[in-house]
This record gives sequence, C-alpha cells and structure tokens, in this order.
Amino acid sequence: MDALRAGSRPLTMTYSPARPVNLRQTVGPLLRGQHEPTMRFTANGFWRVFLTPCGPATLHAEERGGSIAATAWGEGAEWVLDALPELLGRGDDWSELDLSRVPPLAEVRRQHPGLWLTSTSLVFEVLVPAILEQKVTTLEARRAWRYLVLKYGQVPPGPAPEGMRVQPSPREWQLIPSWEWHRAGVGPERSRAVLAAAAVAAGLDRLCAGGAGGAGGARLVEGVLEKLQSVRGIGPWTAAETSQRSHGHPDAVSVGDYHLAAHVGWVLIGEPVDDAGMLELLEPWRGHRQRVVRLILASGVAKPRFGPRATIQDHRWH
Repeated sequence: MDALRAGSRPLTMTYSPARPVNLRQTVGPLLRGQHEPTMRFTANGFWRVFLTPCGPATLHAEERGGSIAATAWGEGAEWVLDALPELLGRGDDWSELDLSRVPPLAEVRRQHPGLWLTSTSLVFEVLVPAILEQKVTTLEARRAWRYLVLKYGQVPPGPAPEGMRVQPSPREWQLIPSWEWHRAGVGPERSRAVLAAAAVAAGLDRLCAGGAGGAGGARLVEGVLEKLQSVRGIGPWTAAETSQRSHGHPDAVSVGDYHLAAHVGWVLIGEPVDDAGMLELLEPWRGHRQRVVRLILASGVAKPRFGPRATIQDHRWH
C-alpha cells in the first residue's frame, strides 16, 4: 500500500440506490486496461483516484447487501462522495427506451438490470485518455497512458492500492517535455491535443454544471459534443467517448471506432456494417443510442474476426 498522506482523514457514506446497480458494468468504461493506474476493481467494488476541483481524492466503493459503502480520502473526499450517486448512474433514465422491436436486446436488458451510464462530472480527466486513444491501437494507447500517469501523476491520498496515481493536473500535463511524449509513443497530433485541452480544462469541467439526468439531460449534453469539438484536435469520436463518461451521454455514438460499427451490425442484423450503416441501424433509438450500444456490448455476442487487424506501430524511438 502507498503510504497515507499526512492529514488525510477518511469520510464515509452509505448510498442506498432505489434500483439495482452493477458496479463493474456501470463504472467499467472508466477502466483503461488491467493495469489502469487510476482505477482498480475488487471482488465487490472498486478503487478510483480523482483530481477533483477541490484537490486529489481516493474513493473506495463496495457493495454490501444492496447498498454501497463508500470511503474517501483527500482534499476532494467530500466532493467525491457527493458525486458518487451520479458516478453510479443515478441520473440515467432508461424508462423511455423501447426495445420491443428487438426481443434479444430486451432480454439483455432484463438480464442486466444494474447496468447504467456513469457520469464522472469531470470532463478533462476522461478527455485525456480518450485523446491518447485517437487513431492507435488499444495497446499503444494504454501503454502511453500508464507511462505518463505513473511518471507525472501524484501518489493518491489514503490507502490506495500500490501503484495507483492521480493523473497529472492540466498544468502538469503542459509541463511534460516533448521527449517524454515521444518516449511514451504519443505523436505530435495527440500531444498537441492534450495541451490544447489542458489550456481550457477549467472551462471544460464547467460543462458538467447541469448534469445529464432526466429527459432534458440528453438535450443539455448535445451542446457538450459541440463544445468539446471546438478544442483543437478533438473530433466526433473523442467527444463522444468523453461525454459518455463525463456526462453519461445517452445518445453519443463513437463514430470512427475501429470495431464498433461492425459489432453493432453483427448483433443487430448478422453482418458487419460501416459507420453510416451503424447510424442507420441505431436511428430508431435516437436519444438512447449509447444505451443500445452498451446493451450490444453486454450481450456477449462477439463479432467474427474478419478483415485485417490494425498494425501496432512503435513511435517511441523514431
């Protein structure tokens, strides 16, 4: 265990949601691989470290008989506990999602009643790893994320598992030397996009002020996609991946993903499609398209492996 930070006193709370919550399925999209430095899953819960507006925080959440027992440490402990219900999908309303036309998807939802869209209420912290995933393989992106966070992140408060780190602050991202981006395998386009986002990080995080819950939430967060794309280097895919996590955006579709369109096509019609075909298939569920995508991914139906795989390129030493 990392040493306790001096003066870090834990705060605790018990959250009793009004409906089932599957912790792993709900917050799972925040995990970037088995060796994610900002998050760990346990048998009944998870650890996650945050850089909140109030300072760094460590959160441990664990399911206990239908309730969630949570403990938080650090300057941002109170902020994290206040944000816990939204993190666990409290604002996510599936009541108007009609799956009657596709009984297999309705069955997936029946089998996974505790799957909800998470909302971190923090934009910049989920934007950076999304930028690092632009146009590279998952392996490359996770390698770069882990390298940079372990080297430039700070030791989290409280008894976080060994090796966890709070990701760098916007200013700390800006101070990373160019050769370290190169060593991490991050090309100039992605590093410039991180720096552009860091320069406006405070404004990006203010986009979470209204939340995303309820029927009006979908309309509210539509503007988030546009505002994210106003940052240099942020396109539709990155904006969607970010808003899905920061706002629990119920309709954001990751157009441009290397695998997603083919997966959606295979599950819905038994054959792969391109992005245009995916959007056409999802159109009947406009307003809920991300929820449908999450059900497709939770279905356990794997698309056949067809076509060439992406080639992993190592930019670190060229």
